[in-house]
Amino acid sequence: MSNGSSISQFLLLPFADTRQLQLLHFCLFLGIYLAALLGNGSIITTIAWHHHLHTPMCFFLLNLSVLDLGSISTTVPKAMASSLTNNRSISYLGCAAQFFFFLFLIVGECWLLTVMAYDRYVAICQPLHYGTLLGSRACAHMAAAAWASGFLKALLHTANTFSVPLCQGNAVGPFFCEVPHILKLSCSQSGYLREVGLIVFGVCLAFACFVFMVVSYAGIFRAVLRSPSQQGRHKAFSTCLPHLAVVSLFLSTGIFANLKPPSMSSPSLDLVLSVLYSVVPPAVNPLIYSLRNQELKDALRKLMNLCYSEAIKCLFPSAHNL
Repeated sequence: MSNGSSISQFLLLPFADTRQLQLLHFCLFLGIYLAALLGNGSIITTIAWHHHLHTPMCFFLLNLSVLDLGSISTTVPKAMASSLTNNRSISYLGCAAQFFFFLFLIVGECWLLTVMAYDRYVAICQPLHYGTLLGSRACAHMAAAAWASGFLKALLHTANTFSVPLCQGNAVGPFFCEVPHILKLSCSQSGYLREVGLIVFGVCLAFACFVFMVVSYAGIFRAVLRSPSQQGRHKAFSTCLPHLAVVSLFLSTGIFANLKPPSMSSPSLDLVLSVLYSVVPPAVNPLIYSLRNQELKDALRKLMNLCYSEAIKCLFPSAHNL
């Protein structure tokens, strides 16, 4: 994927000037990464293990956890290694691969969140048609469409971005290889404008997804407010509002990070925006989407008890025999 430039590697900007702050960043990202691994890994294992959780919502939640694990694993480990070793270089192919996989997973997640909002809307507002509209085949097709759209969007962006000649240095952002930071290195006006056009098109699609989610949740709230059950209303609001808050944070910071004018760019602002849309959602999604699901919590508790009892049997076989 050579672009005719002599760049063989890129340099990630340091998080901080002092070694102590770099180590602090490493510890912070390590904690967030481990939390994301534990939360999303637990959801994947629990849903795969318990057959009674093989429902449309849990199927989409499993896909979301896989996407979250992939997206945070694409960026955070390299950032942690850079902070720990003070080695800020990333190869040209490594940057292209990180760029592609992050876009692939993050765009797929955007479409999947839209599908999940539709799933909740049908479940609450059209429950009699739920089995017809969201059968196993329809769910598989929607999930496959989300993954495929992410793949195609990432392929298009990566092919275009890394075919543009780069001649403005090799320093990219402080966190990972993002579109705006690579475009700053471009010395081709036509390639730059072509990529900006792709970004604007992608932002329009993301905004359309957000509008669809807002309309879906508005329909849910309207239906719930007509319900005489106070408990049902409380459950719906406590479930849907956190979903909408996380989606709003994810999309608004992602859109702003890609569309903000260069005059507003600074290492600290770029770092904050990158973390807000690429690190925070994968870490908090397991809490937002699973803690309100009593069935999933019960299954997770049973799985943890089973793992604990099996561990005790392995560690203390004699005591178990007694």
